[in-house]
This record gives sequence, structure tokens and C-alpha cells, in this order.
Amino acid sequence: MNFRIVEESLSRLGEYGEIPIQFEVRSIFEIKGDDPETAELVEHPVKHPWIKNYDAIRGEGPTSWPGRWDVSNWGLLSAYVNYQLVAGCVLAFNTDGVNKLEGRDDVVFIWDIRVHPDYRCEGIGHRLFKEAILWARSRNCRELRIETQNINVPACRFYKRQGCRLSSIDRFAYEAYPDEVELIWHLEL
Repeated sequence: MNFRIVEESLSRLGEYGEIPIQFEVRSIFEIKGDDPETAELVEHPVKHPWIKNYDAIRGEGPTSWPGRWDVSNWGLLSAYVNYQLVAGCVLAFNTDGVNKLEGRDDVVFIWDIRVHPDYRCEGIGHRLFKEAILWARSRNCRELRIETQNINVPACRFYKRQGCRLSSIDRFAYEAYPDEVELIWHLEL
């Protein structure tokens, strides 16, 4: 499949947010152990699959981010097939108040990555990830980080295939979703 990836202004977050991020939860990872380096992720099917849509959570979604953080150092990578926006990636960098950055200026956080369901498994996510690495390196960063949850098995597998390692497990990160476990992945650059 032919597609192109370009860096765009964050003024395009509205269009970016129209790319569906939802996915069907068919299985989850049970995390055995608390040490990220030795923890085992054991997949279990769920009895009743459900749809998870992060954009449907009140106050979430791409157009809310500029009102919550100073996004002047952030980046937006967009993937197009012909002239249709089909995927993208938002990168957070050097931003006060983004606790996942820990106040460091040598870390880029993949804030959001999404591929339209009609274009998943076509290599676009992989190329976006590689472009995110280049974006981070161009800012002299030493690490790329990503947050996901144990209910997003495909995302966990994707990050592992990209060479990421699990660096943090937080079983209590989501007060509103006590059955979800926050997993932070990282890649040293």
C-alpha cells in the first residue's frame, strides 16, 4: 500500500481526532509480577467482548489537549493514502505538567497513535513509529515512551514488535477503570 507521512500543525487535531481509535477488547493481559523487567503478560480471553473508545471518555480526545497543556513543543505526524488522512501520531515533548515526561527534555512520549480500522495491519503504524523515533532523535532525545493498558493486547504486542520494553506497571492508575492496568513501554534511542 502506498501512503505518505508528513508532519503537520497541531491545528489539524480536529481532523486527526476523526480517525477512530476504538477497538474491541477480546482478551486482556494478566500481569504476573510487579517488576516490569521480569513480569509475565499472560493473555486470557474475556467472557463478553466490549468496545473501548478513549475519545468517548468525557474531557478526552485530541481537541481537548491544547486546553489542558501547552502543546507548542508537540508534534503531529499524519499518514495519508492518496489525499485521505488514515492514521497519525501525536508526540509530547518538553512540556510542563505532563507527568509522563518527568520534567525531562530528553524524552518524547507517544501521546496518541491511531490508524483507521480499514487501514490497520498495512504497515502504517510501524512507519509512524519509525517516524516518531526520527522526530525524537531530531530533538536529541534518548528515550521514547508509550502508555497503554492491559486491555489493549494488540497495542502491547505492537510496541513489543517495535523493540519496546515494559518499564512501568501501575495497577491503580485509573480510578474510574479499576480493572485496567497502566503499562508504560519505552525504547532507548
